Amino acid sequence: MLRRALDVAVASAGLIVASPLLLIAIVAVKLESRGGAFYRQRRVGLHGREFDVLKLRTMVHGAEHIGAGMAVNTGDDRITRVGRILRRTSLDELPNLVNVLRGEMAIVGPRPTLPSQVAQYTERERGRLAVRPGITGWAQVNGRASLPWSERIELDLWYIEHRSWRLDLKILWRSAQLVVRGEGLYKGETGGWTPR
Repeated sequence: MLRRALDVAVASAGLIVASPLLLIAIVAVKLESRGGAFYRQRRVGLHGREFDVLKLRTMVHGAEHIGAGMAVNTGDDRITRVGRILRRTSLDELPNLVNVLRGEMAIVGPRPTLPSQVAQYTERERGRLAVRPGITGWAQVNGRASLPWSERIELDLWYIEHRSWRLDLKILWRSAQLVVRGEGLYKGETGGWTPR
C-alpha cells in the first residue's frame, strides 16, 4: 500500500510539473505529422491483466504496419523529427504516468510487454507478472532495448526477488543518468525479442 501511495504521489507531481512540456510536445507531434499525439498499445501487466500503455507518438501514423513492424532500430525512417527528440529524452514515456495513476503501472518495475510475448513465457518467466510493470526497471538501467530478450527477463526476475526501497532508488538514479546520456534506446545487433 505504501508503494502504491508513493507511485500515485510521484505520478501526480510528475504530471503537474511536466504538463507545460507535455503540452508543447503534443502540439509539436500534431504539427509535424498526421494522426493523434498519443499512441496506445496493448500490454500485459500485473497477474496477466491487459491494458493500453500510453505514449507520445514518435513515429508516422500506422508505423506498426509499415516496414519492420514492431521492431525499431537506430535510423528508422518511420521515426519523425520530433519523435527522435522525444525518444532521445524519454519524454515519449511521460503519458505512462497516467497508467501509474490508473493502477496499471508503477514507477519502478519490469517494462510491460506485448500479449504475444507473454504467450511464449515459460512458467518461470511468468513470474515477471507478479508485480506491476514499471516506467523504468532493473533491465532498463542495465542495457534497456539493446539487451537480448532472455537477459532482460532474467534481470527483471532478479529485481522481483531482490526488490527493496534501496534498489528502487538506485534504479531511479541510474534512469536519470540514462536519460541524460540517451543510451540503450534501440535494439541494435543483440537486443530485441524474437518469437520462439
